[in-house]
Amino acid sequence: MQPKIDLDPGPSPAIEIARGLGTVRREDWDRMVDPDYPFLRHDFLHGLEVHDCLRPHGWIPVHLLARAGGRLVGALPLYLKENSHGEFVFDWSWAEAYQRAGGRYYPKLVSAIPFTPVTGPRVLVAEERQRATLTRQLFARAEELMREWGLSSLHCLFPEEPAAAVLTGGGTALRRVGVQYHWHNAGYRDFADFLDVLDSRHRKQLRRERRDVAAGGIEIEVLPGGAISEEQWSVLHRLYCSTFERKWGEPRFTLAFFRSLGRAMPGAVLLLLARQHGEYVGGAFAMRGARTLYGRHWGCSRFVRHLHFELCYYATVEYCIRHGLSRLDAGAQGEHKLARGFNPVRTCSVHWLRDPGFRGAVADFLHRERIAVDRYLGELDAHSPYRRGARNGGSLP
Repeated sequence: MQPKIDLDPGPSPAIEIARGLGTVRREDWDRMVDPDYPFLRHDFLHGLEVHDCLRPHGWIPVHLLARAGGRLVGALPLYLKENSHGEFVFDWSWAEAYQRAGGRYYPKLVSAIPFTPVTGPRVLVAEERQRATLTRQLFARAEELMREWGLSSLHCLFPEEPAAAVLTGGGTALRRVGVQYHWHNAGYRDFADFLDVLDSRHRKQLRRERRDVAAGGIEIEVLPGGAISEEQWSVLHRLYCSTFERKWGEPRFTLAFFRSLGRAMPGAVLLLLARQHGEYVGGAFAMRGARTLYGRHWGCSRFVRHLHFELCYYATVEYCIRHGLSRLDAGAQGEHKLARGFNPVRTCSVHWLRDPGFRGAVADFLHRERIAVDRYLGELDAHSPYRRGARNGGSLP
């Protein structure tokens, strides 16, 4: 779908639509990107567009660009969505209810990083002092487009808390809360130092799981982007696809996209590959920011006991400690992360629904859901693996 629209530039800065980042200079875009958040870099988002990761899966770029005096001063990555795949804020039941009531839920507008449930900035700004103002202006324009195009809704997924507060301050947007599990570095000297702050039961469990992997003859290779060969990218992509095939899903990232990241963003890419008897049997793909390691995808060709934990948690925690990174975001879901030293953290999303009646019904649902999430987080406190009083870099915002 290619909506046609006459943009009214309005007051400065003027806001325009870019139906792809090929029309935006990399330098102009990247000077606005937070160095701890590689998913907003031009090479990542444009790579998704040109390497067939988006349109085949219902993501159509309609990015908003704010210009003042011809200079790019702000931007909002934005997509017209024909489904809810790859969002990780599940609104399938909303879509079903709206359509049963005679409405048309799709297409909708979504501000998110495709297939990447990672909290971070959603608005790029050239000057930090303008962040709140540009956030309001760009999302106000997105809300106008929702109404002009007759769409059911606009969604902002996994924004940082300051942006969520700005967006919900006007009273027209609804906030939804969720939970993820992140590991936090409390200044550990090494992995053994981290284990020392866990209680005895969990400390023994983690040691046993690592021993089981080593006893299976597994060797782990930790490869930064510049050291990854074409063959190793092929191995990673094959393993990545196998995960979707076992779960009756469809892989989104193409081999060409992965390889493009290795060439264009070598300092932001990390690959962990597991060999058994000389054969690659598992792999995990992560991305690195200035302070955070983001674990993204994994796959295996055969079952090796605890290999998932080793590649996605223990080896990446070890990497964070060795390189002085403050946090490991290992992706969505997964209560099993709690027992392995990960802390529960709140996530949020913001939603604009055009139909007043539908908005009221969803608001009621979100109120009840928020109570349940608060209760769930309180229950998790009783299951912390950390010794009482031990240092733990995690906090629940």
